[in-house]
Amino acid sequence: MMSGSSHQFFNLMKKILLIYILSFIFQIQLLPQDPGKITLNGYITSMQSVMFDSLKGNYINQNMIHNRLNFKAYFNDNITFGLEIRNRLFMGDMVKTNPWFATSTGFDPGVADLSWNLINERSVLLNTSIDRCWLDLNYGKVQVKLGRQRINWGQTLVWNPNDIFNAYSVFDFDYVERPGSDAIRIQYYPGTESTAEVAIKSDRDNKITAAGLYRFNRKSYDIQFFAGYFQGEDIVAGTGWSGSFGGISFRGEATWFQPASHFSDTTGRGIFTTGFDKVLKDNSSVQLQIMYCNDPLKLTNFDSLYKGDLSSKDLAFSKFSAYGQYSYQAIPLLNIGVSGMWLPDLNGFFAGASVEYSVAENLDVSFIWQHFNTEVKASRSSINMCFLRMKWNF
Repeated sequence: MMSGSSHQFFNLMKKILLIYILSFIFQIQLLPQDPGKITLNGYITSMQSVMFDSLKGNYINQNMIHNRLNFKAYFNDNITFGLEIRNRLFMGDMVKTNPWFATSTGFDPGVADLSWNLINERSVLLNTSIDRCWLDLNYGKVQVKLGRQRINWGQTLVWNPNDIFNAYSVFDFDYVERPGSDAIRIQYYPGTESTAEVAIKSDRDNKITAAGLYRFNRKSYDIQFFAGYFQGEDIVAGTGWSGSFGGISFRGEATWFQPASHFSDTTGRGIFTTGFDKVLKDNSSVQLQIMYCNDPLKLTNFDSLYKGDLSSKDLAFSKFSAYGQYSYQAIPLLNIGVSGMWLPDLNGFFAGASVEYSVAENLDVSFIWQHFNTEVKASRSSINMCFLRMKWNF
């Protein structure tokens, strides 16, 4: 006779298998009959992770299977529809020990709740979410995009205070697409080197972010200025640039957030960042970025630092911050990188290393190590996170 717990386990495994069989069939059905009209691509990853404070301490183990489907339909030269779906299966200690894991994973900040925890058991969580769903109308010099989309106004590579619609965490390396917004975006291209646009976003709390931006090119530099209303609270304005001199890329962003209720005083928050990056002759590259904030966010827990589920107003946890990265392509199929971040107000730092190897066409294996040593609310935290990931793109 099969025990009750064994019966539940096998039923759970059958559900998971059925979902992934249906996902595979769905992919096959959507393969383009006419390559000019319908496209489908994506990836599947399997990532094993472990978190620990020291080699002598306890270990938290977890495995995640991550499947992404990117679907596009080109109705004609002027109308395009996009739908992108994330399927993530979590198994291990984090699901079991963190009472808020399922809630935070299934949380959708958008106007529509398009995230569902399909399976939520003691050590297993299956979440599916739609993080892109948009209609693109393109006529001459005007482009209108409606729906869940990414509005990328950032110019720098690590911190993006100009990215007022959908900020992201530099530590979340597995989410290359980055978050999106439920928004309307209208772009006008008066010339080949300039863009004027207006975007309006709302979230699940009905907080409005609306702004206009103008971007142009001068002496090989892309320069932008924008202003608007941020999350129903602040008047926001900023500028950004990117270009190069002597083979070195030079980028920067500056944004000021002024509470609308205190518009005439000096209670605003300003974030200023600039950075340099250069590709060297020995197949390596180096990157450096610094940031200053007059009123950094008071960090209360490690999750806020790591997950970065905060807005562009809350990017800084220290008045001064610095980030550096070096990567080296040892051979065409092997890339090695190291990185570090300095957070003096937290008496802390971040250190990371990565190794990525291309096993075959569209198949990569990566090892990533992240170490955080910070002081939060007078408590010293030392956390190591290691990831072993295999990724297949299709």
